[in-house]
Amino acid sequence: MTNREHLRTLAAVVDAGSFESAANALHVTPSAVSQRIKALEEQSGRVLVRRSKPATVTEAGSVLLRLARQLALLEAEADAALAGGPGRTAIPLVVNADSLATWVLPALAGVDGVAFEVVLDDQEHTLDRLRDGTAMAAIGSDPEPVQGCIARPLGSMTYRAVANPAFVARWCSGGWTPEAAADAPMLVFDRKDALQDRYLAAFAPGARPPRHFVPASTQFVDAAVLGLGWGMLPDLQAADLVAGGSLVVLDDERVAQVPLYWHQWSLRSAALDAVAAAIEEEASRVLGGATASPAPGRERRRTGPRSPA
Repeated sequence: MTNREHLRTLAAVVDAGSFESAANALHVTPSAVSQRIKALEEQSGRVLVRRSKPATVTEAGSVLLRLARQLALLEAEADAALAGGPGRTAIPLVVNADSLATWVLPALAGVDGVAFEVVLDDQEHTLDRLRDGTAMAAIGSDPEPVQGCIARPLGSMTYRAVANPAFVARWCSGGWTPEAAADAPMLVFDRKDALQDRYLAAFAPGARPPRHFVPASTQFVDAAVLGLGWGMLPDLQAADLVAGGSLVVLDDERVAQVPLYWHQWSLRSAALDAVAAAIEEEASRVLGGATASPAPGRERRRTGPRSPA
């Protein structure tokens, strides 16, 4: 049977990013951390941790990391139940930046007894952190749950191409055309952000405009308002700015609907259930409820390997 202290040490190494930092967090020596990881690797017969900066788990290590997270969650809830109080359960949660900037924080604020570690990632890549065990739950755009998880639809965020009036006057005074889109500077969140490129593929195929990378949701909006470039903004952030004249919608015909799904480990946990309920309630209010398959109230489970894309 796998030693729970060794599993706890594995999680500490991944969370802290190095053996030395994990030793500080666990109040032991780096040598003790190294010995525990070595013992875990000898028991499993596989390399579990890449000795990189930061330290990361291998595919085999991710299996044991998920086990470590699950044990920690269940132990924390059991301790709280025995103590007769709510306790404080830690939930690593990965969210796309636009959701965090608009509707997720009000949902999390209503959950008691949970300490959140929120990690940002693009909505098309959030599930990677469920696969490697670094998160217990995620909000993403993929409807298919990863192995050992469930997925439920939350609704959709609507994105439109927008820019400020001065930008429009300079770059597309004759109208927003494919020729204008080929030259006008474009805003991109980061190198995982494909929203603008997908829009261009439909509106101006082959266009390769200059691009500004602005990897923060609020500052991305600021960049559009300041005229740095045009970009795809969610209505939740842009509607008031458009109504007030700070931004102009460039194209009302090509609107991107990004469906969002709640993913979590298939694990009986009061803390996870409370977080899921709060997220789904707020999504129903803000996003208009579950609009994508499966039907509302139905869960999609995945227990086998993920199908090829």
